[in-house]
Amino acid sequence: MALAAGPDATAAALLAWYDRHARVMPWRIGPAARRAGERPDPYRIWLSEVMLQQTTVAAVRGYFTRFTERWPRVADLAAAADADVMAEWAGLGYYARARNLLACARAVAADHDARFPETREGLLALPGVGPYTAAAVAAIAFDEPATVVDGNVERVMARLHAVEAPLPGAKAELSRLAARHTPLERPGDYAQAVMDLGATICTPRNPACGICPLNASCAARAEGIQTDLPRKAAKAAKPTRQGMVWIARRGAEWLIEQRPDRGLLGGTAGFPGTGWDGTEAAPPLAAGWQAAGEVRHTFTHFHLVLTVMAAELPPDGGGNPERGEWRKAAPGDLPTLMRKAHDLAATMRPLGRIGATD
Repeated sequence: MALAAGPDATAAALLAWYDRHARVMPWRIGPAARRAGERPDPYRIWLSEVMLQQTTVAAVRGYFTRFTERWPRVADLAAAADADVMAEWAGLGYYARARNLLACARAVAADHDARFPETREGLLALPGVGPYTAAAVAAIAFDEPATVVDGNVERVMARLHAVEAPLPGAKAELSRLAARHTPLERPGDYAQAVMDLGATICTPRNPACGICPLNASCAARAEGIQTDLPRKAAKAAKPTRQGMVWIARRGAEWLIEQRPDRGLLGGTAGFPGTGWDGTEAAPPLAAGWQAAGEVRHTFTHFHLVLTVMAAELPPDGGGNPERGEWRKAAPGDLPTLMRKAHDLAATMRPLGRIGATD
């Protein structure tokens, strides 16, 4: 769809609101700074957008600050060790993003002289960069009038135009409507304005319609159905899977294994365990294993119930395990699921020293 040379009424109202109410983000160049000539750093925009996928702004802030302090440029991240990046990412979830982050940084450093492509098409050619991320970086970092559509934008468009078709089937229509409002001027600020509106005013529950800059033109509000939109197709119930994990410690070392690069928690460090299909497997070494109980964790497509077995070995015990290796690893560097298992094992007695610091 062709874009207008100037902003339509919706874009104009949103930009005026954004100029007054833009959220302060550690990766964002605010509207006043943009007017003064300051430009966003494409690396910081890209990094924030990857981190924000499936995650809240509140959860991302600390991770973003630590990443950019440790790796301030894309070339720094490209040169980082995989294990260091995965450990820094621990707890943020969706670990394929961290693997894609490294692949993309290395492609930018090696193939583009550490400079991000300035177009949506160029960004899409990078490993791990999908349509949303490419559009967001192109618009925010380079002011390309790319249409940025995330969950916030879908909600705003569904309500603004009273689109009653349920998601995910309505995605194409909502993207078309979003493109209709995307201006040629200030497309980056406009993209951030729509997302801010969805995050702070046009919220999933109890939208603050009284102070919304689009309330006069919102079709859903006029019909009194704004809280019902966007509609969503019924989801199938998530299955529950079973697994087991073995947590062993000797002195200051933990028995740790690296998970395969592909699959859930791919490329992360963790405690040896079974597959998550209920099949049995032998422990990684002979020890006085004790059942600590169960931990539960929910992934996108299933619930997991993980039986935790724990053992404490003498400092010179353990020999050569069948799986994993002895490492001085901090539990805080592990994914959330493994930390849950560790915390449960730490309550075991007479293990005593499980979870202690040396």
